[in-house]
This record gives sequence, C-alpha cells and structure tokens, in this order.
Amino acid sequence: MPTPVQSGYAPVNGVEIYYEVHGQGTPIVLLHGGLMSASSFAPIIGTLTENHQVIGIDLQGHGHTAPFERPMSFEAMAADVAGVIEYLKLDHPAVLGYSLGATTALRLALDRPELVGKLIVVSAPYAFEGWHSYNAEGMRAMTGEMAAGMVGSPLYNAYAAEQPDAEQHFPILLDKVGDMMRGGFDYSAEIGSLKMPTMLVYSDWDAIKTSHMAQFFELLGGGQHDAGWDGSGMNQNRLAIIPGLTHYTMISPQLAEIALGFIGGGE
Repeated sequence: MPTPVQSGYAPVNGVEIYYEVHGQGTPIVLLHGGLMSASSFAPIIGTLTENHQVIGIDLQGHGHTAPFERPMSFEAMAADVAGVIEYLKLDHPAVLGYSLGATTALRLALDRPELVGKLIVVSAPYAFEGWHSYNAEGMRAMTGEMAAGMVGSPLYNAYAAEQPDAEQHFPILLDKVGDMMRGGFDYSAEIGSLKMPTMLVYSDWDAIKTSHMAQFFELLGGGQHDAGWDGSGMNQNRLAIIPGLTHYTMISPQLAEIALGFIGGGE
C-alpha cells in the first residue's frame, strides 16, 4: 500500500479498530475479505484515490486489528465500522466490501443506513447458502488447528507482516471466522429495506452461485421486468458480472472502474 496520509486506531465499542486514510475527496470506505486486510486493496488504491478519499479498515482479528475476546459476528464488525465512520466524521461515504467485508458492509447498511451513501457488495451472498458447497464446507471446517499448516504461506506471511502477535493471534482468527461461518446467516427478509443505491458485483466464475446473484438483485427490485426503451423502468440499484475473473482475482482494474462509475465524481 502507498503511505497513508493518516492512520491509527479508532476507539469504538470498547475495542480499537485500525484504519488508514489515502487521498482526498468524497469518501469511500473499503472492507477487505476474510483472512486479509485493507492492504489487499493495494492494486486499486491509486485509481480510487485519483478523486476520492479512501479509508481502509482492518476488521476484527485481521491485519493490524487484534482478534479481541468477543465472538466474531457480522453485526459486531458492522458496528465497529459504524464507529470508525463516526470517529472520522465521514459524511455518507460509499462503502465497498469484498467477500467477508461485503457481508459486513451489507450488515452495516441494514443496521446503520443513515451512515452509508452508496453500498457496493463485491462477491458475497445475502445468505450463507449462496456460496458453492465446496466453499461453504471449507469455511465451516476452519479451525485454529489449521494455523500450523499455514505458516509460511503467502496468506500467513501477509498476516504476520501486519500483526506483531501473529503466532498467537492467527489460530484465534481462524477459530473465530470458522465459528461465525458455522453459525450461518440469511438476510433475505431485510434486503428490501435498503434505501441507499446498491450495486452487486461478481465475477462470472465466482465462489457465489450464479442463481444466487440473480436472486440477490431481484430482492433489490432488479430483473423483475424490462426497463423500457428509455430505461425509466430501472430503480437505483445495479448488478455487474465481470467476465474472466474469479472470486480470488476480484480486486482488479475492472472492479475499480465499475465501482467509480457507480459512485460518481469525487471532488
């Protein structure tokens, strides 16, 4: 990542959440995927900061943020993000989340809609069953006992580079993520309450079922009818499926271009 113009820990909800700020302009909050950190957005930070202020947040147990003793949940992490937004006095930022961070962003938009200007959900389902079975089984099988076998892997090395207590905290992180995934979630009954413009972005070979992508968009009022010659039948929500990518290559120039087109100007 480039050197941030500001970074630190926001004291929220009795814990401390790491954040870093890049660029200037109207704000975009970035929420990373599972076992990753804000630094995973490095490939697109330069593009996003051309006209925007970008705030990367390390979620509970990830990156520079400690795992804490509390159980991990999307609700708790969404509350943490809300606290950082309020701490930094961000004015209705666009919130872009990827994978685990996208479900956190969705939960934030449902729980604290007054804080979110626009929502971009990247490669995440509205219910746990939206994952392909292979992916769901893998996440549910995650435990701290797997940590020793991951030492030396690129994923572990990236974690250790940012977390000084990596040897102690990485197994805790795996346990907490696994426990959260084993609990499952289903937000289908709440999706229709979203009032802010929302974009769903997937790859054509994603870890999310293609049928689930369409169902998610339909819950947002999309895909229900022909929008008409003039497009007047559209609502404010959008769906994008990027060709030639996978769940693991979504942090890409194509994503940045699509996101900025949806978010709009940043001056």
